[in-house]
Amino acid sequence: MTAEGFDWRSLAVPVYGPALLFGLGHGSIVPVIALSARNLGASVALAALVVTLIGLGSLLTNIPASLVTARYGERRAIIAASVWCACAMGVCIAANSLWVFAAGIFMIGMAAAVFHLARQTYLTEAVPAQFRARALSTLGGTMRIGVFAGPFVSAAAIHFLGLSGAYWVGAGALLVSGAVALGMRDLPHHPGGSSRMKAGGQAHNGGIQAARRQGATRQPAGTGAGGATPSIRTIARAHAGVLRTVGIGVVLVAVVRSSRPVVIPLWAENIGLDPSTAALIYGVSGAIDMLLFYPAGKVMDQKGRLWVAVPCMVIMGLALILVPFTVGTVSLLVAAVLIGFGNGIGSGMIMTLGSDYSPPVGRTKFLGVWRLMADAGSSGGPALLSSVTALATLSAGIWVVGGLGLAGAIVLGYFIPRVRPEAGDFND
Repeated sequence: MTAEGFDWRSLAVPVYGPALLFGLGHGSIVPVIALSARNLGASVALAALVVTLIGLGSLLTNIPASLVTARYGERRAIIAASVWCACAMGVCIAANSLWVFAAGIFMIGMAAAVFHLARQTYLTEAVPAQFRARALSTLGGTMRIGVFAGPFVSAAAIHFLGLSGAYWVGAGALLVSGAVALGMRDLPHHPGGSSRMKAGGQAHNGGIQAARRQGATRQPAGTGAGGATPSIRTIARAHAGVLRTVGIGVVLVAVVRSSRPVVIPLWAENIGLDPSTAALIYGVSGAIDMLLFYPAGKVMDQKGRLWVAVPCMVIMGLALILVPFTVGTVSLLVAAVLIGFGNGIGSGMIMTLGSDYSPPVGRTKFLGVWRLMADAGSSGGPALLSSVTALATLSAGIWVVGGLGLAGAIVLGYFIPRVRPEAGDFND
């Protein structure tokens, strides 16, 4: 598909609709997972562990998700992930023991891995490179809107049905998500990659050479004998240079982002603010974050990925470093708004970079590895904060995370190629 013939309206409902609904389903249950675990007899520490099972399920399923998506196609994978997640919600509703409930939460993480990978691959293939960042940042934005709205929608159901009402809302949203995804068009898949991507790769060779002259690390995509799709190991080896440079920067981005939901409430408690004030501060930060996804994508498309990647990490890093200096509601709110602003202008950044570097052959498997690295960072952020806090102080933990944000800005600023966005993919 050429840029001239691209129609945004063709993606509005069948692609962004499921993303919004999946986010709604996810957001509806997140606030009550720990409470549900407590009702089933879990201690506070064990309830917190159950909450992490969503992230763990996603982390461990990224590679299998790439294999499933590569074999059955993006549309089927999105539909299957939505149905699987709805079934997982049903498991949570019916659970009469903590372990059954934990299994349902883990299943939700598994579904998320398949859903996120398939939707990213779909847009990478379906959208011309000139609009890629806008398409992916909008995808991330619709998901964030759903997550933001989820608790408000489930609150009414909880009033009438108890905690299980949140899971009924989630199950309903996921079933509708799968139904809407039925309207997606199947993409053409061939052993050597889609014809559009092959043509695009040839058309963008000039941009690739320009990137290489700027010193960016590149590796050619490996292919199997006779043009067969390469294995995940082959893909990882062929793109090791990218994974250990820009990929490390992406891990740092994920570490910083995943720490925000922990930093703000913990510091609010540390300075004596009540839970409702802490929730309000976090909500304002999330609202700022949610409103910036489209401008972020437009800047990435028109100016380049660097114009978003570096400012995003610098702002978040500095804002986190400022948090331990805050002493009350207003000062913490200012720091939280800066964190939300920094995160918001980076909406879709990880997906966009992954799509830029993904090879036409074996694209889905590369993105599986990419998402595995990002999820590892997301899981490691709160763990790192907790470890440093236990060894030193909460302030020290927050400063370490903020420092990693600045380190991420340096890594991304050095390794992301300085080419115009219309140069397209960064791979041959």
